[in-house]
Amino acid sequence: MKLSRIALAGAAAASTVLLVAGPAAAHVSVQPVGEAAKGGYATLNFKVPNERDQASTVKLEVNFPADHPLSSVTPQAVPGWDIKIDKSKLDKPLDVHGKKITEAVSKVTWTADGSEIAPGYFQQFPVSVGALPEDADQLVFKAIQTYDNKEVVRWIEEPTEGGEEPDSPAPVLKLSAASDDHHGGGAADDAEEGDDHKAADTAAASTEKTEAAASSSSDTTARTLGIIGIVIGAAGIAFGVLAGRRRSA
Repeated sequence: MKLSRIALAGAAAASTVLLVAGPAAAHVSVQPVGEAAKGGYATLNFKVPNERDQASTVKLEVNFPADHPLSSVTPQAVPGWDIKIDKSKLDKPLDVHGKKITEAVSKVTWTADGSEIAPGYFQQFPVSVGALPEDADQLVFKAIQTYDNKEVVRWIEEPTEGGEEPDSPAPVLKLSAASDDHHGGGAADDAEEGDDHKAADTAAASTEKTEAAASSSSDTTARTLGIIGIVIGAAGIAFGVLAGRRRSA
């Protein structure tokens, strides 16, 4: 009987841990579409889950890192959401393709306009960014989530390497090694280029085969005509000899 009570108590405790840990694990995060290579461009998805049972998310604010400003930030339109882009002056201008950039996006805000993130759902907010820094391994985007009941959740705590995850961690983008093309998706470009080379090789091989066939056909025709000429010549000689014999007779 005591063992049964202990087992029930343990199961209840485990259920409580799962219920508490469930909401804590769901937070605003950022993930690249494909890879986010140093020095390249990438499309990022800011994923926003709704953690409340009785309220909907109506606003998301994402702050872009000031220590690694991005010269290009372009949000994708999200149906039912208004987008506001804030920029700030740079202490040190960026040199992008020979052009001096004196300001960069400091914050992007999405506000619900006819839509919202209801309980039990999540929404993704895509943004195209670049060029990603070459002297950093990650970028931290501090985010603020607002509910329609006026509650505000600040996802701004920076995680420490080897440490436990904070209660309200900021979205962190891990950067991969620099690619040769600096545009992201280099593998797809390489594959496309490889396909072009294969197509060119195939076309060249086909041309060579066609030329070889044409050459072979020409040789065959010439030989045939030559044989026919010899046969006709021999027939003419034979006819002449026969005609001479008849006249003699």
